[in-house]
Amino acid sequence: MNRLDFQRMHDDGHKITMVTCYDYWTAAIVAKSNVDCLLVGDSVAMVMHGFDTTVAATVDMMVMHTKAVAKGANNKFIVTDLPFLSYRKSLDAVMDVVQAIMQAGAHAVKLEGVYGNENLIEHLVTSGVPVMGHIGLTPQYMHQLGGFKVQGRDMATANSLIEQAKLLQTLGCFAIVLECIPRTLADTITQQLSIPTIGIGAGEKTSGQVLVLQDLIGSNDSAYKFVKQYTKIHQDLLQALNQYDSEVKTVTFPSTEHCFEAKV
Repeated sequence: MNRLDFQRMHDDGHKITMVTCYDYWTAAIVAKSNVDCLLVGDSVAMVMHGFDTTVAATVDMMVMHTKAVAKGANNKFIVTDLPFLSYRKSLDAVMDVVQAIMQAGAHAVKLEGVYGNENLIEHLVTSGVPVMGHIGLTPQYMHQLGGFKVQGRDMATANSLIEQAKLLQTLGCFAIVLECIPRTLADTITQQLSIPTIGIGAGEKTSGQVLVLQDLIGSNDSAYKFVKQYTKIHQDLLQALNQYDSEVKTVTFPSTEHCFEAKV
């Protein structure tokens, strides 16, 4: 899959699937799946490093995880988030960040918001860098938004999000993530754009969906409202660990089949 396939799938009415991925071993598994593309999201700061927000993600962190994912899934289209404030500095500084991320293996970058980013988006696009937009709940703005809250529930903010989406399209974004907005608003935005929308907590009318891999495989006991857990790996892994612990302590592992014998 490449950037043009996003548009082709959208035009043909085929839904796009995207999952976050942060490391080699899970990327290697996703590489064998039918999932269309991967997002090395700044949520890595929370999922893999234990921070409370995505604000803690750094450029070095994003580059390192992009390299690992690219090694595991070199057959998938990879989008990497530009981390907090990395694209709100001088143009030269931002371009160094983007260069590092693209050379690490990303095929596109994603950034949150539009206002104040207009010149940067245009510069990236004309420099050969595919850009994915992101509006609605923008986690890097969580301190300004007052937390992780659904956006666009009133007329004023809904209209603002529609205008933001149109502006991102005009600036050259090839797709836009719509996060945690009412399904009717996501439908309206999708219908008014010619580029695809990727929803997360935005209903079924978007051009595709993205979920955090660890959420959909049930690596935690709890899940957000918009998450469906397709398996319960948390329970399976805990059971496996406890069984291993028990077998070692009762000397049932390792058994003969797991041991080496001398030749003499």
